[in-house]
Amino acid sequence: MSRRGTGWLIAAACGLLLYFAQAAFIPVALALLFALVLSIPVEALHRKGLPRSLSAVLILLVFVGLLAGAINLLWAPASKWLVSAPSTVQTIERKLGPAARVIRRINTVVERATHITDGAPSSRTPAVAAPAPSAPRFITETPAMLVSAVTVAILMLFMLAGGQPMLARMTTALASDAQASRVMTIIGAVRHELSRYYATLALINLGLGLATSLMMWLFGMPNPLLWGALAAVLNFIPYAGSATTLVVLTVVAFVSYEGAGTAVAVALCYLGLATIEGQIVQPLLIGHRLELNPIIVFLALWFGGWYWGVAGIVVAIPTLVALKVVGQHSARGAALVEFLSPSGRRRFVKVPGQAPPAVPPVEV
Repeated sequence: MSRRGTGWLIAAACGLLLYFAQAAFIPVALALLFALVLSIPVEALHRKGLPRSLSAVLILLVFVGLLAGAINLLWAPASKWLVSAPSTVQTIERKLGPAARVIRRINTVVERATHITDGAPSSRTPAVAAPAPSAPRFITETPAMLVSAVTVAILMLFMLAGGQPMLARMTTALASDAQASRVMTIIGAVRHELSRYYATLALINLGLGLATSLMMWLFGMPNPLLWGALAAVLNFIPYAGSATTLVVLTVVAFVSYEGAGTAVAVALCYLGLATIEGQIVQPLLIGHRLELNPIIVFLALWFGGWYWGVAGIVVAIPTLVALKVVGQHSARGAALVEFLSPSGRRRFVKVPGQAPPAVPPVEV
């Protein structure tokens, strides 16, 4: 068998292993992603004279505290919305009543036509006994989610506390000094780009969330803070996040008001905010260095969600960003960079013999 065929077999075996053992690999992938993003502030505190382990604990506590504070802040409006969910469903059914009746009539005509074509008498399907009620899914999955969360936190702490010296020792043990130095340079570049990307994106999404909350408040929508937070969080997912927020805000406006004019106005206003954020603000602040092909991004989100669920969607874009950074620092990575970049973006392709972009010095 050729070397290329062997490589494809190894890749397929690794893919099957990651899929069927996702309960073990997902916490590791999430911990690695969060550790890469949070390693910049940890190293900054370490350069100020604070021990790296103490810096890791401090940054991890701040991260968990911010996450818990955001959940606590949104818990009351989210609970209120969930309590009113039955009445919301009834309102939707009432407003969609005429359309539902038309659909039911169409289905009846189609069923009768099918029975006539098949020559079978029209009869009702015999009733089937309903299965015994079981525990809600979120109750049965809560212990596993807690175990995964604790695992992610512990792995993050170890990775942040070990830092670059730990990576340097591991790479030196597995490769020559020159190869280890190159690997450390690439890891430093990936860490720097991911940290900068997510820090800037977090600020942009915070502004989008505040603008969305203000817009919902001006329209008199219920729980404006909740929908602003939803817009900010979902906007971390390119394309699909803003589309989901648009659908949710339109449905909320449709339920909250009698006429359809307000719902259309809410949808158009949010569409304007998302367009300004995606086409003006984000390119200005993030730039085109890490811009990715929209088709590749969509496929990565699609297959990531199919492969690992929500965790796959979370790690899809960072994986593409890391691959592009690796290609930019590789003498043979021009094709990979060109493949991941939008059409016509050639100025960031790594040319053999060209010095790689500057990255922060690696501290060992």
